[in-house]
Amino acid sequence: MNTLCPIALTKEPKIAYFSMEIGIQNDIPTYSGGLGVLAGDTIRTGADLKLPMVAVTLISKKGYFRQELDEWGKQIETDNSWDPAQYMTLLPTKITVQIEGRDVFIQAWQYNVESLTKGCIPIFFLDTDVEENTPEDRDITAYLYGGDIGYRLKQEIVLGIGGVRMLHELGFEIKKYHMNEGHSSLLTLELLNRFKRPIEDVWDEKLVWDVDRVKNLCVFTTHTPVEAGHDRFPYDLVAKIMGEPLPLNVLQQLGGKDLLNMTRLGLNLCEFINGVAKKHTEVSRNMFPGYEISAITNGVHSFTWTCDSFKRLYDKYLPGWANEPELFVRVGRIPDNEIWDAHIEAKKILFEYVRARTDIRLDPDILTIGFARRATAYKRADLIFSDVDRLIEIGKGKLQLVFAGKAHPRDDTGKKLIERIFSIKNQLKDSIRLAYLENYDMDIALKLVSGVDVWLNTPMRPREASGTSGMKATHNGVMNFSVLDGWWIEGHIEGYTGWSIGPSPTETLLVENIDTSDADDLYLKLEKTLIPLYYGDRRLWIRMMQNAIGKNAYYFNCHRMMRRYVTDAYIR
Repeated sequence: MNTLCPIALTKEPKIAYFSMEIGIQNDIPTYSGGLGVLAGDTIRTGADLKLPMVAVTLISKKGYFRQELDEWGKQIETDNSWDPAQYMTLLPTKITVQIEGRDVFIQAWQYNVESLTKGCIPIFFLDTDVEENTPEDRDITAYLYGGDIGYRLKQEIVLGIGGVRMLHELGFEIKKYHMNEGHSSLLTLELLNRFKRPIEDVWDEKLVWDVDRVKNLCVFTTHTPVEAGHDRFPYDLVAKIMGEPLPLNVLQQLGGKDLLNMTRLGLNLCEFINGVAKKHTEVSRNMFPGYEISAITNGVHSFTWTCDSFKRLYDKYLPGWANEPELFVRVGRIPDNEIWDAHIEAKKILFEYVRARTDIRLDPDILTIGFARRATAYKRADLIFSDVDRLIEIGKGKLQLVFAGKAHPRDDTGKKLIERIFSIKNQLKDSIRLAYLENYDMDIALKLVSGVDVWLNTPMRPREASGTSGMKATHNGVMNFSVLDGWWIEGHIEGYTGWSIGPSPTETLLVENIDTSDADDLYLKLEKTLIPLYYGDRRLWIRMMQNAIGKNAYYFNCHRMMRRYVTDAYIR
């Protein structure tokens, strides 16, 4: 358990970073996927750069869920309970929020992210499991993304309103509130009510709320171009659970006429708004016309997402790389044979893990493609299986596949997708070996992104806001083979840093993609380019590995990303 930071935490004004989920380490299961892992990377980098930040999230004592897969690929979900007392410090401070007309008490656990640079950022995990609360209220912060729409609204009250009150009670002065997605947008209502003008000083009731002051304090990052990713709540539910945080007509002006849209609430009450890739920003401007939306492309925390064999290599040839990822541009000084040896070491570690978990033996000499992300329809995990006979014809004896990913407990389509991949695994038999790893988490992710030869990504365009798993792969010399969406539009140089799948990225609306054309291009490049290059020209393959590091990892890292947030969003 780490102790309180050895500095006066409240000595200077802070950036308060709010996120529903934060992936800080593997055995603290307060994350479900990319959003939470990005939040963890953001905080780790902030500590590296010694930024004056604090972070706020929910404790999620029962985690997201633990995934088990039976022999047919049927997903079984169990609690992933953990004890925060093993990792963090319970603070004595308690605050309350109003839910359904009653006081709900909130306590906070403090976890400090400390860097070798001596930077330190505290994360406050909000928890309603306190004796003053009813059994129902004690459960509000139990599950990440659990329960029904009412449960979600209660969680967002705790995160947004409770988070502001907790920071205030702890004595922090906040100069910016950074909302990582719309889950924490209710913090804007708390700020509006804190910064009311005296009624006698204004001539219009609407001017009682100092909107400009709140906007000046707030930063909003949107992460999804998919409509379902933006939380919306009926106003009758809002009234039942929250009462009247603002008069209904004012709330409708800020959050939407028919439903309280948490993204729109954030957009209307933030001075700085950004998407997480250039393409995603273009799509977001079309979804929410009239707002000034900037682009800050995501990155990953370089040290966290580099495997041990490549860490040793970078330490030897690029000293200082972990806090200065720009040094990756000098990757050419690393000898080819040492890059390949580091890769083979990572590959063997992955394959040993696959064998231990699935009893499937993979061959380190065979071209291995990895695919791991949330199992949901638009990510098209099964695109490579569009024509199984053709895949076998192309890849028999020359290709093996490793998959991983959880389906949301209420995503039946995603669950069926996993089951389909399992049935295809049996169909492929020994022609192409396929392993599916259950309970995908941060530890498995590092083994995968470093241990495969090629990282595959096949979303429907333009539904991938950014995607960060491919960035992690590049830190380990693994090339991307991906649909041109999200970050890969910016990182892709055909045949140099990796390969594209399908046509150029011209869409700005969520149109249906033609799967057959994407699948045809995937098969064609696999057969005519990737397989011949892997087996026929090792020197050029290693040169592309160097390009992935020197052109992609060099740029798509959180140190670059956080410097952009500082200059563009935090010191405005």
